[in-house]
Amino acid sequence: MGIYEELQARGLIAQVTDESEIREMVNTGKAVFYIGFDPTADSLHVGHFMALCLMKRLQMAGNKPVVLIGGGTAMVGDPSGRTDMRQMMTKETIAHNVECFKKQMSRFIDFGEGKAIVVNNADWLLDLNYVELLRDVGACFSVNNMLRAECYKQRMEHGLSFLEFNYMIMQSYDFYHLYQTYGCNMQFGGDDQWSNMLGGTELIRRKLGKDAYAMTITLLLNSEGKKMGKTQSGAVWLDPNKTSPFDFYPYWRNVADADVLKCIRMLTFLPLEQIDAMDKWEGQELNKAKEILAYELTKLVHGEEEAEKAQSAARALFVSGGDSEHMPTAALAAEAVTENGVNAIDLLLATGLVASRGEARRVIEQGGLTVDDERIGDGRAMIAKAAFDKGYVVVRKGKKSFCKVTL
Repeated sequence: MGIYEELQARGLIAQVTDESEIREMVNTGKAVFYIGFDPTADSLHVGHFMALCLMKRLQMAGNKPVVLIGGGTAMVGDPSGRTDMRQMMTKETIAHNVECFKKQMSRFIDFGEGKAIVVNNADWLLDLNYVELLRDVGACFSVNNMLRAECYKQRMEHGLSFLEFNYMIMQSYDFYHLYQTYGCNMQFGGDDQWSNMLGGTELIRRKLGKDAYAMTITLLLNSEGKKMGKTQSGAVWLDPNKTSPFDFYPYWRNVADADVLKCIRMLTFLPLEQIDAMDKWEGQELNKAKEILAYELTKLVHGEEEAEKAQSAARALFVSGGDSEHMPTAALAAEAVTENGVNAIDLLLATGLVASRGEARRVIEQGGLTVDDERIGDGRAMIAKAAFDKGYVVVRKGKKSFCKVTL
């Protein structure tokens, strides 16, 4: 099985423009491909995860990744999948985020000599002359066709700024520039980027002739990735300072039964034969599959040692088969525990899992606090002093966030 067939078997490929040519180039390691990342935060999140894994798979098969960080397009904002205009960022913020992205990506992609490269589209987009761009590139785009694109249609009802309307042209120009400068002959992206990507392929062929060899492939990157990238409380980051391994692991341990095999197939590097055997698993076996998923992805992002610690801590909560040694730990001042115990709100605040007393009260009243497997539903409740006789209590907020509290 070639890498193209493996991508298909893992459920990654949604659409392609030139399948036979793409299959041949990818399977023979001749693809120089790019995927773009807009640096809208100082960390990648799990919504980017599928794209990073894809790049790693293709590089392992001999293809060359070009990581495009959108320092220029981030100043415009991609309207795809959005109902409002993205907040504008300063150049300094974008530059900082770009450096953070580069550091995190190195865990997935080999940037050694002759290997993958990182480019920032600010290096060419910010130097473009507006009138020259209109004459040279704008003439290649039909406004009628652009308005029919899904990335614009969904925003028309809410209001589409002229600034955002230029995003397709800028993304298309990226591919044109990468093709000419780095020999980039293929672009990958999420299914919500299809119109923008076709624009880039068409621009190359119109500017350089029909024989220009540029191809497009789109995968289930963004629709699935964005869904994976959000929890009820916000994004799950790849930066351990924003989402610790102990929070990252249970995020995946808690995926729905219906999604666990799909996630294992798309995101892990386990052999397909092993994953196919799991297709028959059901009931309690699915919990084992969730442990495999959580462990493999935590190892990929944070390393094997952190994955082992996170798994041991999570097992102490989920299946009582681990210990609390490696749980995130917080200390509660001994004087805070009276003969009557400690107030539930004060205990939850001590964990750092909430930012204020108000948030702590809401979590408790909504049934989100568990102390040593006992659900606490009243903010006035007292946790008995005797609960600390073993040296600690285990506090859990919701299903995924937990902490060992010592005195």
